[in-house]
Amino acid sequence: MAKILVVDDEADLEVLITQKFRRKIRAGEYAFVFALNGREALDILHEQPDIDMILSDINMPEMDGLTLLSKIKEQNPLLKAVIISAYGDLENIRTAMNRGGFDFITKPVDFQDLEITIEKTLQHINQIKSTLTAMRENNILKMYVDETVLNFMVGKESETSLMENETVEATVAFVDLCGFTKISENEEPNVVVPLLNEYFDLMVREIIEQKGAVDKFIGDAVMAVFKGPDQVERAMRACIAIRDKMNAMPMYSEKSNFSPKVSIVINSGEMVSGNIGSRSLKRLDYTVIGDAVNVASRLQNAAKPGQILILEKCAGGISDLFTFQKLGEIILKNKAKPVSVLEVVN
Repeated sequence: MAKILVVDDEADLEVLITQKFRRKIRAGEYAFVFALNGREALDILHEQPDIDMILSDINMPEMDGLTLLSKIKEQNPLLKAVIISAYGDLENIRTAMNRGGFDFITKPVDFQDLEITIEKTLQHINQIKSTLTAMRENNILKMYVDETVLNFMVGKESETSLMENETVEATVAFVDLCGFTKISENEEPNVVVPLLNEYFDLMVREIIEQKGAVDKFIGDAVMAVFKGPDQVERAMRACIAIRDKMNAMPMYSEKSNFSPKVSIVINSGEMVSGNIGSRSLKRLDYTVIGDAVNVASRLQNAAKPGQILILEKCAGGISDLFTFQKLGEIILKNKAKPVSVLEVVN
């Protein structure tokens, strides 16, 4: 139901509008509220914030329609008003439109024209509401869903390509918050969760700064993916910034003996990117999988607090940009061959 506020000092207008629109009123399509001047209209708007549109005369006692338009714009810029003006009163019509009037009709009122104008105004209002709702829902969705997934969801082929995937060259980084279990054991959950989110927020800012994407949060760790040109360099810069900023943070508390440190592993290679999961269960995870991801995940156990480890094969193109220290070969679980690993110094 559309709720319309009519503002006019002519009392007989209420009778006319109620009579002319009686079918729509009975059908529950329109509901009219009436005020005799601008001041009374503002009081009604305060009491009834669900008013959809305003139909207002210009010349009224106490507060005229032009002043009302200015007040409405201050209180609710999205509220639309249609002005009723004397025929030929172009100066006031121009002023009304400059103050935010959506449309106007002239006296004597042609009720067929009025109905068309009301429908047009309400249609515009509904479009604005739909857009704002979509924006709010999208912003909420962005808190939980990666932007890559959102772009996929609105694509024309999203339904038919739901289980399709692609092979990409990418760089993956696992950033683990070391020793956070101490906090979990000694603090209440209402302390632990905001603190963990604060640390995650620091990590995510650096990842996004280097045009990376957060693939997922795994307990107290973050998995990030970098694609495109200079992906290894960008992943390195993000991880170094995360490590240095976490190292600079003060001890959380002497009680828990916890100082925030991260251990990080970086690896590059061919990965499969797409929706992984079960369409039958309607549970899918947009992620990357592959040997390069598995190696990085398993190497995480070898990384100490404050360390950034990278596979030697990935560092060839950036050896002149960063300083490395060779750690030698490390044997990983369920891997036949050891991997040669470097520690990133700076």
